[in-house]
Amino acid sequence: MIWQLIVNNVLRRPIRTIVSVIAVGVEVALIILIVGLTSGLMQETAKRIEGIGADIMLQPPSASVFLAFSGAPMPIKIGDKLREMKYVQAVAPVLLQFSSSGGIDVIYGIDPESFRGVSGGFVFLEGHDMEGADDILIDDWAAKAKHVAVGGTFRLLDHDFHVAGIVEHGKGARLFVPIQTLQDLSGSRDKTSIFFLKCTRPDHTQAVMDQMRQIFPRYEIRPLKDFLSLMTSTSLPGLDTFIDSMIALAVSIGFLVILLSMYTTVIERTRDIGILKSIGASKGYIIRALLGESAFICAIGIVLGITMSYVTRVLFLAAFPTLSILITPEWILRSAAIAVIGGSLGASYPAWLASRKDAIEALSYD
Repeated sequence: MIWQLIVNNVLRRPIRTIVSVIAVGVEVALIILIVGLTSGLMQETAKRIEGIGADIMLQPPSASVFLAFSGAPMPIKIGDKLREMKYVQAVAPVLLQFSSSGGIDVIYGIDPESFRGVSGGFVFLEGHDMEGADDILIDDWAAKAKHVAVGGTFRLLDHDFHVAGIVEHGKGARLFVPIQTLQDLSGSRDKTSIFFLKCTRPDHTQAVMDQMRQIFPRYEIRPLKDFLSLMTSTSLPGLDTFIDSMIALAVSIGFLVILLSMYTTVIERTRDIGILKSIGASKGYIIRALLGESAFICAIGIVLGITMSYVTRVLFLAAFPTLSILITPEWILRSAAIAVIGGSLGASYPAWLASRKDAIEALSYD
């Protein structure tokens, strides 16, 4: 009986129902996509860093785990001390440069020989390794997104580079240039942002880190095998706040729309409520009917929101192939729970208001 009443009430005002469903869908999709975009980018970045194949990375004091926010404050001569350490097989200095021209990119300035010693070298899909000061290597995802080909010219940092090769993704950055060229372009001569170290054996990693802490006590020394666990929203100041703000905004949308919809429903159906009360409907029955209607709308909106999330991800990845949006069952369930709670809260006041209406006054309402 009560569910038949709920369905009839939902279908009675189709436009308002559709607007409410869309609002809940937008709420769910916004939560899933914001969290999916941030977590996807962090995990994809972490996997690319781990793909370098190094055992340890050395950063300057107080450096962020997010390498894009690192500068170039370390003298490159530090690498000589690192190479002298016991159990160190190879050391690769890398200069990082952030670029927002034509997209958001982190550029690696590398010495091809030392980087090859740590990472095992690139997998070339086209072209060859860097040979000149103006050569650039681009990974396959970036090449597709930026529509570049081997032998072409790629403008970066107000400098024309020659595309020497296209490599398989997964070696840290998507763009690689000679370290000396990047030092000159960024005004960081004889400086580097990070050192990647390869140990003679993986089980020597801790021994090498202990040596490094004695020589560089204030520097950030991290094992790359744990890098993925370090890439969380709490590692970047303000990111947690941003995510929480977006979730709060999404919840506010759903809450206000459901509140307005249910309140309008109560006003329009005052006489109906009076009839129900006159035939014996209790306050609890009236409240359950309105909360059930809200839950029904939220359920349809949740399905719509999940569908919108997957469709939006497909569209985003088609337009921006280098993006990574991670949609997980955990956050689908969380967003659904948030939508239901927000919708229930939004319907609570109108439901309480309806339950308190006097049957005689409601029947005489015009």
